[in-house]
Amino acid sequence: MRTIEERLEEHKQDMSTMQAPPELEGRLRHALEATPARKKKMNRAATWVLSSTAALLLLVGTYQYPAFAYYGSMLLNKIELSSLSFAEVAEQGYGQTVNKSKTLNDGTVITIDGVIADDNGLLMYYTIDRTDGSVFTDNGSFRYGVNHIHGFLTDSDPKEGNGNHSQDETQFEGVYKFEPVSPFSRTLTVTFSEWLENGKRATYPISFKFEANKAMKSIVKEDIAQAIPVDQGSVHYDAIIASPTSTIVKGHYEMKYEGAPRFPARTSLYVNGVEVKSWGMRADHSGPKGSPAFELEFDVLPTDRVKTIELVLNNFSGYQKVEKPISLASPSDQSIRIGDEKLWIRSVTPTASGYDIVIARKQFTLLEKEHVSVQAGGKTVPVSSISQSRPWDLKNGNILREQTYSFKTTEKPELLLLNEFHYIKTYDKSVYIPVNSP
Repeated sequence: MRTIEERLEEHKQDMSTMQAPPELEGRLRHALEATPARKKKMNRAATWVLSSTAALLLLVGTYQYPAFAYYGSMLLNKIELSSLSFAEVAEQGYGQTVNKSKTLNDGTVITIDGVIADDNGLLMYYTIDRTDGSVFTDNGSFRYGVNHIHGFLTDSDPKEGNGNHSQDETQFEGVYKFEPVSPFSRTLTVTFSEWLENGKRATYPISFKFEANKAMKSIVKEDIAQAIPVDQGSVHYDAIIASPTSTIVKGHYEMKYEGAPRFPARTSLYVNGVEVKSWGMRADHSGPKGSPAFELEFDVLPTDRVKTIELVLNNFSGYQKVEKPISLASPSDQSIRIGDEKLWIRSVTPTASGYDIVIARKQFTLLEKEHVSVQAGGKTVPVSSISQSRPWDLKNGNILREQTYSFKTTEKPELLLLNEFHYIKTYDKSVYIPVNSP
């Protein structure tokens, strides 16, 4: 695989000969007017967790993506984005400087300092300066918000953000990551918001020119189209997009039941045998035929010389059918193995209304009421109530959860009838992604 520096030099040469037709936007806009508007995505919440690395822009089709700057190997070396202000970025010659401001009625100034974008999103650096002698109150970070970005063929929601106050608390300096913007947008409008003292919410749009001149592709952009079989279905990994700001893996679930899995898949990413830090998961129902889908976000790739990419499904929802009844003759703190899991029958105690059975299990092993009963005096007796779970400390570093299951019977229970249960199952299965050198 060629290095990023080699591709950058080649890309600069291509840029001198490639240019989008001037009438392209008009043709696209005309076509768009005849197309039904797409449904707005439901999740508009911004999660205040961002630690990534900066940045780069997308190349779409045969036309150059509006780009700002390519971050070379110096900035790709694990520098956390939250530790960089845009001034620090600009000092090294990277990013598009914007410097567009809006002054509010009380004199507060909101400024978009600069932006950077790539296949996985757009990063916006901004500052909020309070008027002289005024500081951010305790809830100042929540008073001002960032909503979305609009532009030609663009309606991008914020995904995550981070920021800090100055020492004198007169300035807030932040960065937000948005969904990718359209490659054909020439002007972008960011909408900021403020909660006023009267409880109403004011909005402040700020528009700026979106430049299109220095685009680059992502480091890796591959279809995966591989699945791992699991209990009651399969986990599908659809695509991976790796750029100098983050690495995104998209996938979906195909299960034998409706709805989302009880527990999401925990997946690890390895590049050239080195694990890449995970930043979390987002889920929705955008998979095939509305099936549950997920999007995994990882750190930037540790190298641009990608030889191998491996995804490992560490654990996921497990299903265990219980074929044999469990004896209640000798309750103890000794475990009972059922498939890959263990249960503990700690006690069987008579009560005024029947019998209580204390059962312990791992935190995410679910024994549901409709699948729990006992055999007592030759009859099957369903559970009448289940207590809240409480910790059981084994004093060896393991803390389990126990609950009391009550049964209304005058006969002492002989057998626990447990039809099935769900739990987090270890899979440790891999898919290997072929890497195509550009």
